[in-house]
Amino acid sequence: MIRTPAPKRPTNSELAILRILWEKGPSTVRQVLAELNRDRATGYTTALKMMQIMTEKGLVERDKSARPQIYRPRLSREQTERQLVRDLLERAFAGSAKRLVLQALAVKKASAEEMAEIEKLLNKLEEEKQ
Repeated sequence: MIRTPAPKRPTNSELAILRILWEKGPSTVRQVLAELNRDRATGYTTALKMMQIMTEKGLVERDKSARPQIYRPRLSREQTERQLVRDLLERAFAGSAKRLVLQALAVKKASAEEMAEIEKLLNKLEEEKQ
């Protein structure tokens, strides 16, 4: 079985494109460009080049059979978030999930709803340990 290497870590600009693809679904360069231009002016060739690079990096897949070509994220939002958190956890927190969570909560206070979700997840993890 041949394993495909994990996609490289996306840049901030690439994450903006991925967010669009996650929210809107498979899209053409023009459709992505229209969304990008809501936040800041971006040229077509810039968006096209970024999406070509993202294809080479394994972040998106391109359907060459369609005209215009359609791009879709290779990984789900959840898979990408986990990959980014795993990388941050190892690089900045020496693998300590506790330190990562404490710092995240110190930077931005969680809402009551978010705290309830966190508590639910912690309870579930505790049950799985037993």
